Amino acid sequence: MAVSPGNIRKKALKAAFPYTIPVLTGFFVLGLAFGILISSKGYGFFWPTLVSIVVYAGSMQFVAVGMMAGGLEPLSIILMTLMVNARHLFYGLSMLEKYRGTGWMKPYLIFGLCDETYSILCTTEPAEGVDKNWFRFFVTLLNQIYWVVGSTVGGFIGMVIPFNTTGIDFALTALFIVIFLTQWQNVKGRPSALIGIFCAFLCRLIFGPDGFLIPAMLCILLTMTVLRQPLEKRYNRP
Repeated sequence: MAVSPGNIRKKALKAAFPYTIPVLTGFFVLGLAFGILISSKGYGFFWPTLVSIVVYAGSMQFVAVGMMAGGLEPLSIILMTLMVNARHLFYGLSMLEKYRGTGWMKPYLIFGLCDETYSILCTTEPAEGVDKNWFRFFVTLLNQIYWVVGSTVGGFIGMVIPFNTTGIDFALTALFIVIFLTQWQNVKGRPSALIGIFCAFLCRLIFGPDGFLIPAMLCILLTMTVLRQPLEKRYNRP
């Protein structure tokens, strides 16, 4: 008996939602922080929502608030965005196989690939009978919805209630730390985490706090490429 497209989507949505609940709690709070922060700079109520729908760049949205308030030129903002989000270049490369054959979903899956979505899709496979493409689509969509809703509510609150926003932009850093610790506990073996820590620390010493991100990502990519086969043999064996 054929399953209707509607039932396929519902089943995938039902399977995807539980995996996004931790992101829901984090993204709603972070979205609140972003909405409040951008409202405190004098931007209208609709700006947090619009930016979160069109840009959806997490940490870069927090950085962009200060850059826009400081009147920086668009070229400077573009270059900073490239540096801050350069890690997504490497995320994308690792997702090529998973996104193969996704059809019309592919452009949105690429656009919506944030750190948290990447973490879920890399470590989770849907249950048997659940369409993988729809599962990945709903994980991506739900996570962005959480961010947009949080930003919208935060923008409204920021316009109505005055806030001291000092330190509020640290919320995203805190979430990244939690994600890292979760992966550290759940992943079998920790070579990639240790390689990432070592490369980041080394490049931080060499290039300084303002220029180490891209060199660190390149260092991680090169090291993981060289060590790929030995690591796969060691940690993927039955």
